[in-house]
Amino acid sequence: MSRVLLLGAGGQLGMQLAKTLAAETELTALTRAELDFANPNALRAAIRAARPEIVINAAAYTAVDKAEQERELAHAVNAIAPGVIAEEVQRTKGWLVHYSTDYVFDGSGSKPWVETDATGPLSVYGQTKLDGERAIAATGCRHVTLRTSWVYAAEGRNFLHTMLRLGRERDRLTIVDDQIGAPTSAEAITTATRNILAQLTFGEVQAGASGVYHLACGGATSWFGFAKAIFAGFASQQKAPEVLPIPTEAYPTPARRPHNSRLNCSKLTAQFGIQMPHWEDALDEVTRVVLLKAETASKA
Repeated sequence: MSRVLLLGAGGQLGMQLAKTLAAETELTALTRAELDFANPNALRAAIRAARPEIVINAAAYTAVDKAEQERELAHAVNAIAPGVIAEEVQRTKGWLVHYSTDYVFDGSGSKPWVETDATGPLSVYGQTKLDGERAIAATGCRHVTLRTSWVYAAEGRNFLHTMLRLGRERDRLTIVDDQIGAPTSAEAITTATRNILAQLTFGEVQAGASGVYHLACGGATSWFGFAKAIFAGFASQQKAPEVLPIPTEAYPTPARRPHNSRLNCSKLTAQFGIQMPHWEDALDEVTRVVLLKAETASKA
């Protein structure tokens, strides 16, 4: 078994990774409550104590709007910390798996973004995530940086659970319909990560494979389309509210969102042989998990 250090194990992606990798690796999993990711010295000490062959960094400052006011904290967690982690990985000649975001792009056009496209973040969050990518690359460590989009999960705070809650509280919802991307479940990201880890562990990946990859579910929709699909999947559990589409301008937020969040994942498929599921299929799987959990809880 390979020694794996998972950072950010308390987040929605981290929880899924921890659950899946616990039986397959010699796993050390640390949450933000257990480790201050804004403290470089604490990060270095934790990594050296774990002596990992692979570090997975699922920790991030993800409060997109709040980041506009908390720039220093967002920069510390999203930009400085990944660089520190990468320096430690380079020191031991291990591998780093790090997660980034479609927010590094400006959201123009309608073509799916490829890894070599020019970046242009619209927000503090997007800029700090891009700075983190660059800090990792600057160390020269072997890394797989995975840009993903619109992450949600069966557990945690995310768009799916927010919609279900609001659907119970209100008869009508207005949802943005001109931002386009692919909802990507933490479960689908975990499956892909597991596949990548297996290849890293068994030496099937050369150092030349180090770099940035796009990892998102197939297909595309708007937040409005995503919401409609969520309520359709949970129709047996709760009555769906009326859902109306609105433009971004009708829902102003402190941080600007990209209109085009489509990601081209062909590089990921070519290098690792990974084919991501369509977003609707991934949502169906998460819906089954949530419904089963609710059914089990009602019988307890």
